[in-house]
Amino acid sequence: MRLAWWKILCILQLLTISVAGFLGDVPAKPILNETIRNYYFHVPMWFGMMIFFIVSVVNSVKYLRSGNLKHDSLAVEYANIGLLFCILGLSTGMIWANYTWGKPWSNDPKQIGAAIAFLIYFAYLVLRNSMIDPDKRAKIGAVYNIFAFAMLFPTIWIIPRLLESLHPGGMGNPALNPGDVDSRMRYLFYFVAFPGWTLLGVWIASLSIRLKNLEEKKLQHA
Repeated sequence: MRLAWWKILCILQLLTISVAGFLGDVPAKPILNETIRNYYFHVPMWFGMMIFFIVSVVNSVKYLRSGNLKHDSLAVEYANIGLLFCILGLSTGMIWANYTWGKPWSNDPKQIGAAIAFLIYFAYLVLRNSMIDPDKRAKIGAVYNIFAFAMLFPTIWIIPRLLESLHPGGMGNPALNPGDVDSRMRYLFYFVAFPGWTLLGVWIASLSIRLKNLEEKKLQHA
């Protein structure tokens, strides 16, 4: 079976970023030191998470407008991938924090906000699984998904910026300080790491959707 061009591109990008992340040259920065390599993993995972949650909520809106269960299926699958990337982002962030802050969890506003966002989206999946009727599950799930997406902004983007944070680029700004990376790292991030991790998420979602479709066809022919 031949792989689609974008899947081959995804593999090449992830291989490139793995080599660059573990073996490539990185700028010598105080405190961060060699941990700056995590920039290729931690940050694009959060970017990918936001993209998948956006795709999920867009499909929830489409479902409410059309009633087509296909959009509901896409919404839940991309929410699943968004949650996966949220876990990966939290995990890589805790590893980074352990080396730069002295411990993996410091109740930092960014950490707490990310954990709250995770719980809100996890509740979305629990809510869906608590209902049997597909139309009711899709409708209530879609409404809740819109609420969950709206809550991302205060929990991850707004509140951490209003509070002092240990996160790189602190003093009210939880974003990674652009001065901590050089032009080579920025190039690899925007053209290799970010699209590579995002394509991996799309690949996983497409496989999950295909598996679900096969299971539904199997039940119909049983």
